[in-house]
Amino acid sequence: MIESEEFVWRTARQLKAIAAEVGVQFVFKASYDKANRTSVKSFRGLDVRGGCQILANIGRELGVPVTTDVHSPEEVKIAAEYIDILQIPAFLCRQTDLIQAAAETKRVVNVKKGQFLAPWDVKNIADKLIAFGNDQFFFTERGTTFGYNNLVADMRSLYWIREAGYPVVFDATHSVQRPGGGGDKTSGDGVLAPVLARAAAAAGCDGIFIETHEDPSQALSDGPNQIPLAQLATLLKQLRQIHDLVR
Repeated sequence: MIESEEFVWRTARQLKAIAAEVGVQFVFKASYDKANRTSVKSFRGLDVRGGCQILANIGRELGVPVTTDVHSPEEVKIAAEYIDILQIPAFLCRQTDLIQAAAETKRVVNVKKGQFLAPWDVKNIADKLIAFGNDQFFFTERGTTFGYNNLVADMRSLYWIREAGYPVVFDATHSVQRPGGGGDKTSGDGVLAPVLARAAAAAGCDGIFIETHEDPSQALSDGPNQIPLAQLATLLKQLRQIHDLVR
């Protein structure tokens, strides 16, 4: 998330350098508002226009696409002025008004598959996007609810979504969340995120979504799930090798 303007610029520049070193394309993502927080005491972030302006400036200076979550049709209208890829959060993936608003901007749309959906259920979301005039979209698999405070990542989902004809990205860090596992916050198993990322690349996906932070223990959101920035280059090199082998 955008913890501060200085922080997000510093992180984006480091990621740009890492991507250039490894030789991979990347999209820079940060949230202007973490609307789905466990506790009312949790840090939310900035306003939509201020946050999107920061991201647009980063994208323009670094020459990379930028993306962020949108939570309402009203936010979509503002974000679409600045953002290349509009992301629909998992909990909102069936909200028709939100899907329609995002589709009608003609921006690329990334829909996080809800933790409560089967892989084949994304067809209904795809049908909505197409009906509203947008065929530039992809889905992100981020784990499925498995009992209380736990998720499971089913690699078959990547195969089934791609077989249905849709590009699919695997979210390695949200998939290791333990929702509400910290009582008044979400916990997670960040040590497993690289494991799942490698498995997803081997299973065949079109990209990997990774949360990273220079010091996850100090992150204001999702710290327990994140891969430390210092470890990212090594992981990306592994993922590229796996991808090149299986594609």
